[in-house]
Amino acid sequence: MRDAARQRGESGCRQKKSTLAALHPTAWLTGIFCFTAVTASAYGRTPDPGALFGNLRQSQDVIGLSFIIGLVLFSTITALLHLRERHQWGKTEAGLVSELNNLRAKVDRAEVFLAAEPQIIVAWDGPGGEPDIEGDISLVTDVPISRRVLGFGAWLAPEGAQQLDACIDRLREKGESFRTALESLGGRRLEIEGRAVSGRAVMRIRDVSGDRLEAVRLRERLVATIAELDALRAMLNAIEAPAWMRDHDERLIWVSAAYVRAVEAVDVSDVILNNTELLERATREAARQARGNGAVWRGRAATVTAGQRRITDIIDVPVDTGSAGIAIDVSAIEAMRVDLDQQMQAHARTLDLLSTSVAMFDRRKRLMFHNAAYRQLWSLDPAFVDTHPTDSEILDSLRIRGLLPEQADFRAWRQALHASYQAVETNEQVWYLPDGRTLRVVITPNPQGGVTYLFDDVTERFHLQSQFNALSRVQSETLDTLKEGVAVFGTDGRLKFFNPAFARLLQLDAAMLNDKPHIDGVIALSTMFDPDDAGFDEIRSVITGLRDRRTGFEQRMACRDGNVLDCAAQPLPDGATLLTFTDTTASVNVERMLTERNQGLVEVERLRNDFVHHISYELRSPLTNIIGFVGLLSDGSAGPLNERQREYAGYVTRSSTALLAIINDILDLASIDADALELVPEDVDIRETIHAAAEGVQDRLADSAIHLQVVAMDDVGTFVADGKRIRQVLFNLLSYAIGASRPGETVTLAALRHDNQIIFKVTDQGPGLPQEVIEHVFDRSRSRTGAWRHRGIGLGLSIVRSLVELHGGQVFVDTAPGEGSAITCIFPAQGAKMREARMA
Repeated sequence: MRDAARQRGESGCRQKKSTLAALHPTAWLTGIFCFTAVTASAYGRTPDPGALFGNLRQSQDVIGLSFIIGLVLFSTITALLHLRERHQWGKTEAGLVSELNNLRAKVDRAEVFLAAEPQIIVAWDGPGGEPDIEGDISLVTDVPISRRVLGFGAWLAPEGAQQLDACIDRLREKGESFRTALESLGGRRLEIEGRAVSGRAVMRIRDVSGDRLEAVRLRERLVATIAELDALRAMLNAIEAPAWMRDHDERLIWVSAAYVRAVEAVDVSDVILNNTELLERATREAARQARGNGAVWRGRAATVTAGQRRITDIIDVPVDTGSAGIAIDVSAIEAMRVDLDQQMQAHARTLDLLSTSVAMFDRRKRLMFHNAAYRQLWSLDPAFVDTHPTDSEILDSLRIRGLLPEQADFRAWRQALHASYQAVETNEQVWYLPDGRTLRVVITPNPQGGVTYLFDDVTERFHLQSQFNALSRVQSETLDTLKEGVAVFGTDGRLKFFNPAFARLLQLDAAMLNDKPHIDGVIALSTMFDPDDAGFDEIRSVITGLRDRRTGFEQRMACRDGNVLDCAAQPLPDGATLLTFTDTTASVNVERMLTERNQGLVEVERLRNDFVHHISYELRSPLTNIIGFVGLLSDGSAGPLNERQREYAGYVTRSSTALLAIINDILDLASIDADALELVPEDVDIRETIHAAAEGVQDRLADSAIHLQVVAMDDVGTFVADGKRIRQVLFNLLSYAIGASRPGETVTLAALRHDNQIIFKVTDQGPGLPQEVIEHVFDRSRSRTGAWRHRGIGLGLSIVRSLVELHGGQVFVDTAPGEGSAITCIFPAQGAKMREARMA
């Protein structure tokens, strides 16, 4: 380094000497010019160079003279200039010598400084230049070769060598400074610094130990502390919780970004400049008092954050520079806590409504919660449970009262029960109490410690389960004895249950059915039916198909052997399908026989009706003639008759008239049976109709010595009906009453209007009807004998009922043996029109 400085000084001296030597040709030319100018001025002419040289050629004498003068002047000027330049050179040389001495002094001082401590200096002139290396090479290598310094991998760990190479590359290419501390392979602590100096890249390697090492470590710690502080502030700026720092005068010296947003300020400087406070005065005063005592202040207070009132947890910590604090928004947590309290209260109220007994014990085995069912289950005194007794105390109390299961070793049983406090899985037990109750006990460990007891009284359930098992056995045995084949198929289409009749009817092997085959397999195994029968497709669809609505299915299926089976499929609530087969061969045969017989009876009925209708018409024509001729004889048109003849003619007339009435009834019944009788609605005067019907039975009343009493209300008025048929009804009712009465008795015919109904009532004082006769009083084929004075087939009452029902009315019989009879007919006031509309 010192030789380089000396060489730079000598090079400066040589440059100044070459400058002085270069001045001599200039001085020579200047002398010639001056000499020429003087000569020309002597002749009074302007010094023109071209003319001057021409004159010189022409005048040899002038040239010689001028040459002599020029030489003199040149010598003089050269001497003067030489003296001047020598003086200047001497001054310059003295300055250079002084500068050289200064440089040598600086080099000496640099060498002193360089040798003052163990270090190595490496300097590079440019990216491609060779480095100059000075210093104590023994710091990094024992080999006295300066180039070994640049072999970083020889004296540094691989990671450190790569790091140093990268730093030097950036220094030489971009001029980036660096400082780092590395440890050599020899255990030395080295501080390596690089920077750009006067266009050269310089790296210094120093051995740091003792105080210097401590200073380096402190500097590294300071850098790390500053980085940590910056990271902490960056983190505080990133979170939503406002943070701040105060000095001892309670003024803000730093705030986070959340603090700025909370107080709605422009930026951090605005907050610090205006000392904008987030906390209320009382909160700040409480924190200041805590800091005065050297304690950390924690509290919950309300703050206005960004215009909204929030609940915050505030922490204020005293530090050397003042204090630091943070406000954490717990509004959501507070709301959740309130909601949790409400939910816990709601759960407690819900648990009180449960029939299951609930008791919670903490990790100290003390009762911390129970519901009403728990107290009722064990009949515990509320005052006792309010003292939060331990689990052992409650068990001892229950044991004394004889409410716990009998145990041979109660202490061991209780210890095993309390083992659930250290368990991680739920324990389930069944307790059979001395009073006959059965409890299902579930012991669940709590995550916070302790256990929860659930007591469920399953006495009734066990009893029901026992009954269910008994009923299941009864049902199974019942199904096994049924003659109908029963099978249950699951949702997967496989057989779940069958009875012996199912296998027998379908001629299947019971052992094969025990394998629970699919419905397709059951169909394939059965030889009773044609596999292509469409009924099986429907059965398969009901059992295995996916339908929007599950509906039942019924079908009659014919077997190959001639038998007939009724198949029914019914969905079950659990998704399964019940399939039944019933052997209906006998009933089908009976049904066929009955159908054929019914068809025969219908045909006979039709023939009978045709015959009656035909015979009635055939009889009515000659009978009408007889009545007409007898009438002619009776009125004397054909000649006078004696008393006996007139009496006989009267007998013939009455018998013929009765016979004609019977024939008309038969015809009406036939028309009704054929649904061919049509009503002719009209306004019927009830009083006139009653009198007309009474007039028709006067001869019978006279012959039987029966009195007729007619009772009609004043407001009876009229109603809509077929007048002819109403008279026929009343005539038949009166005829029946006259026939049932004895001489001297009274028959009453009453009519009244009630609730838009017309009521006719015929009452006699005869012997009445026994119960077995009342049931068949309206039957056509029943003959009445006994106390009646005549026999008949009951066509009158039969046609009465038919005509009343055609009008939309009803007939009632009220009678008892020995008390007479009362027959009531009720007609709607608009019955005929309603009937006509119904038939239309």
